[in-house]
Amino acid sequence: MFLAANVVLVTVFFFAGGVSDRPLISAGRLAGLYAAQAMAFQLLLVARLPWLDRRLGMDRLTSLHRWTGFGLLWLLVAHVVFVVFGYAGLENHNPADEIIVLANTLEGILRAIVAFVLILVVGAASARFARRRMAYETWHFVHLYAYAAVLLAFTHQVAVGQSFAGSVLARTYWWTLWLGAGAAVLAGRVVLPLWRNVRHQFRVVAVVPESADTVSVYISGRDLDLLPARAGQFFLWRFLTRDRWWQANPFSLSAAPDGQTLRLTAKAVGESSAKLRTLPVGTRVFAEGPYGAFTTLHQQLPNALLIAGGVGIAPIRALLEDIAGHVVVLYRIRTPDDAVLLPELQEIAKARGAIVYVLSGPSDLRGAHGPVLGPESLYALVPDIAERDVFVCGPPGMTAAVLRSVRELGVPGPRVHAERFSLAA
Repeated sequence: MFLAANVVLVTVFFFAGGVSDRPLISAGRLAGLYAAQAMAFQLLLVARLPWLDRRLGMDRLTSLHRWTGFGLLWLLVAHVVFVVFGYAGLENHNPADEIIVLANTLEGILRAIVAFVLILVVGAASARFARRRMAYETWHFVHLYAYAAVLLAFTHQVAVGQSFAGSVLARTYWWTLWLGAGAAVLAGRVVLPLWRNVRHQFRVVAVVPESADTVSVYISGRDLDLLPARAGQFFLWRFLTRDRWWQANPFSLSAAPDGQTLRLTAKAVGESSAKLRTLPVGTRVFAEGPYGAFTTLHQQLPNALLIAGGVGIAPIRALLEDIAGHVVVLYRIRTPDDAVLLPELQEIAKARGAIVYVLSGPSDLRGAHGPVLGPESLYALVPDIAERDVFVCGPPGMTAAVLRSVRELGVPGPRVHAERFSLAA
């Protein structure tokens, strides 16, 4: 509703400011205004504001960010194509020559071209085929160019935008929108993380191997009882060694915060996570977070079903300590060697009367009721699944399969809570 109201307001400002008699030019200008609005919305989505994160969760915010990003890309393409072809037709130029003419005669056009190229680069890096081939650090670094693109696009809008030139009310709206979005990013991405790290002084106090390729890192600090972290959440961790200080990786808490230490558990899926095993005790840590709505705050019913895949057991194990009511845990693994944290899980389950099922086997594992995470199998294991909240964390393929199954079993969407392994663990 908020976004729709802003779209209507921008449309009103556009028509109030005067429409060109060239339909292509008008369509291009309007697409540019919508693109500017989408950029400001993107800034809000990536600001990592605690109140927004708690309401939507980092998983949903990431999904909204992705789709808004692709919408922004197409709006910018429409803006460039319609404006260039519109003016080219007006001046009897070919489109390539018209771009040169506009860049040489109008202030801010060259900056807009650079911004457009940067957005294209970021968009290409966000495509699935490219994302799968990039290290997290590379992907993250490429996305930093988007901030430069936003700044350049804003100066372009100030220089040539009719909304800025023709209406005090419209100028007030755009300045408020851009300054508000910028302030949100500054607060969520800079001020709050710096304040929390200065306050808590995080350090590594222990590094414990859990299996041949999985390790737990224990982190302590000052006044951790005042840190608003909950079981199921994750942080972006930056370990301040000479060769790692520039790398930030998302890892979930694998134990409920106790006010004394924080624990993360990670599997060696890349060079960065593999090096966790060799972290020196005493290493300073810069942590951003906590993030995620994968917590008991969103639990609606007394009982719950927790489903974990692989090292997605980390936030599930933490949730088991914190969640209310009767709990059933399904732990999906390929081989028994992959069952990290299982002894802890079973000990907690025994103490609180929970049930743990370990589902071990290949990805196409089938049981007496079909696919092991299919609706019939889930119903056989948990007949009252429709009367529980369902928390799921694992690899994207497994998570998608579980979400399809619980929908078929009639579990309402608000009672299904998912955190994808690619983001959270």
